[in-house]
Amino acid sequence: MTKKYIAQEFLKLAANGHSHEAFRLYIGENFKHHNAYFKGDANTLMIAMEESSRKNPNKTFKIHHALRDGDLVAVHSCVKQNSTDLGAAVVHIFRFEADKIVELWDLGQAIPKETINENGVF
Repeated sequence: MTKKYIAQEFLKLAANGHSHEAFRLYIGENFKHHNAYFKGDANTLMIAMEESSRKNPNKTFKIHHALRDGDLVAVHSCVKQNSTDLGAAVVHIFRFEADKIVELWDLGQAIPKETINENGVF
Protein backbone atom coordinates (compact mmCIF):
# COMPACT_ATOMS: atom_id res chain seq x y z
CA MET A 1 0.00 0.00 0.00
CA THR A 2 1.26 3.45 -0.87
CA LYS A 3 1.00 6.42 1.48
CA LYS A 4 -1.48 8.04 -0.93
CA TYR A 5 -3.64 4.91 -0.81
CA ILE A 6 -3.51 4.79 3.00
CA ALA A 7 -4.48 8.48 3.34
CA GLN A 8 -7.41 8.07 0.96
CA GLU A 9 -8.64 4.86 2.58
CA PHE A 10 -8.42 6.46 6.03
CA LEU A 11 -10.64 9.34 4.87
CA LYS A 12 -13.12 7.08 3.07
CA LEU A 13 -13.54 4.86 6.12
CA ALA A 14 -13.93 7.83 8.48
CA ALA A 15 -16.40 9.62 6.18
CA ASN A 16 -18.52 6.47 5.91
CA GLY A 17 -18.91 5.95 9.65
CA HIS A 18 -15.98 3.60 10.22
CA SER A 19 -13.62 5.89 12.12
CA HIS A 20 -12.65 3.17 14.64
CA GLU A 21 -11.53 0.92 11.81
CA ALA A 22 -9.71 3.79 10.08
CA PHE A 23 -7.77 4.62 13.24
CA ARG A 24 -7.05 0.97 14.04
CA LEU A 25 -5.63 0.30 10.59
CA TYR A 26 -3.80 3.49 9.73
CA ILE A 27 -2.95 5.65 12.75
CA GLY A 28 0.49 5.37 14.38
CA GLU A 29 1.66 5.86 17.94
CA ASN A 30 1.80 9.41 19.29
CA PHE A 31 -0.63 10.62 16.61
CA LYS A 32 -1.54 14.29 16.80
CA HIS A 33 -3.78 16.55 14.73
CA HIS A 34 -4.24 20.28 14.33
CA ASN A 35 -8.02 20.78 14.06
CA ALA A 36 -8.71 23.84 16.20
CA TYR A 37 -12.12 22.55 17.33
CA PHE A 38 -10.95 19.41 19.15
CA LYS A 39 -8.23 18.27 21.53
CA GLY A 40 -5.18 17.13 19.59
CA ASP A 41 -5.22 13.39 20.39
CA ALA A 42 -6.34 10.45 18.25
CA ASN A 43 -9.24 9.32 20.45
CA THR A 44 -10.90 12.75 20.54
CA LEU A 45 -10.73 13.08 16.75
CA MET A 46 -11.96 9.52 16.20
CA ILE A 47 -15.01 10.13 18.41
CA ALA A 48 -15.72 13.45 16.66
CA MET A 49 -15.61 11.71 13.27
CA GLU A 50 -17.93 9.00 14.56
CA GLU A 51 -20.35 11.61 15.92
CA SER A 52 -20.33 13.47 12.59
CA SER A 53 -21.23 10.25 10.77
CA ARG A 54 -24.10 9.57 13.17
CA LYS A 55 -25.47 13.10 12.75
CA ASN A 56 -25.02 13.02 8.97
CA PRO A 57 -25.75 9.47 7.77
CA ASN A 58 -26.13 10.65 4.15
CA LYS A 59 -22.75 12.36 4.03
CA THR A 60 -20.90 12.13 0.71
CA PHE A 61 -17.16 12.31 0.26
CA LYS A 62 -15.40 12.58 -3.09
CA ILE A 63 -11.65 12.75 -3.57
CA HIS A 64 -10.46 15.00 -6.39
CA HIS A 65 -6.67 14.94 -5.95
CA ALA A 66 -4.04 13.19 -3.87
CA LEU A 67 -0.41 14.30 -3.85
CA ARG A 68 2.66 12.89 -2.15
CA ASP A 69 5.91 14.58 -1.22
CA GLY A 70 8.18 12.35 0.87
CA ASP A 71 6.43 11.59 4.16
CA LEU A 72 3.55 14.01 3.41
CA VAL A 73 0.33 13.31 1.55
CA ALA A 74 -2.31 15.92 0.69
CA VAL A 75 -5.86 14.93 -0.26
CA HIS A 76 -8.19 17.50 -1.87
CA SER A 77 -11.83 16.48 -1.58
CA CYS A 78 -15.45 17.55 -1.45
CA VAL A 79 -17.58 16.75 1.60
CA LYS A 80 -21.35 17.17 1.66
CA GLN A 81 -23.16 16.52 4.92
CA ASN A 82 -26.46 15.73 3.17
CA SER A 83 -28.15 15.95 -0.23
CA THR A 84 -29.07 19.64 0.14
CA ASP A 85 -25.63 20.74 1.38
CA LEU A 86 -23.53 22.64 -1.17
CA GLY A 87 -20.52 21.09 0.50
CA ALA A 88 -17.01 22.13 1.35
CA ALA A 89 -13.71 21.86 -0.42
CA VAL A 90 -11.35 20.20 2.06
CA VAL A 91 -7.62 19.55 2.12
CA HIS A 92 -6.21 16.99 4.54
CA ILE A 93 -2.45 16.90 4.96
CA PHE A 94 -1.02 13.72 6.48
CA ARG A 95 2.48 13.13 7.84
CA PHE A 96 3.65 9.53 7.90
CA GLU A 97 6.23 7.56 9.81
CA ALA A 98 6.76 4.32 7.90
CA ASP A 99 3.23 3.34 6.78
CA LYS A 100 1.33 4.95 9.66
CA ILE A 101 -0.27 8.38 9.88
CA VAL A 102 1.27 10.29 12.79
CA GLU A 103 0.09 13.85 12.14
CA LEU A 104 -2.90 15.45 10.40
CA TRP A 105 -3.93 18.94 9.35
CA ASP A 106 -7.31 19.73 7.78
CA LEU A 107 -8.45 22.89 6.05
CA GLY A 108 -11.86 23.59 4.57
CA GLN A 109 -13.72 26.15 2.51
CA ALA A 110 -17.50 26.18 2.31
CA ILE A 111 -18.76 26.14 -1.26
CA PRO A 112 -20.90 29.26 -1.73
CA LYS A 113 -24.21 29.25 -3.57
CA GLU A 114 -22.85 31.77 -6.05
CA THR A 115 -19.21 32.19 -6.95
CA ILE A 116 -17.40 34.91 -8.84
CA ASN A 117 -14.76 32.48 -10.07
CA GLU A 118 -15.87 30.83 -13.32
CA ASN A 119 -13.57 27.82 -12.64
CA GLY A 120 -15.38 26.67 -9.49
CA VAL A 121 -13.61 25.20 -6.47
CA PHE A 122 -12.69 21.92 -8.20
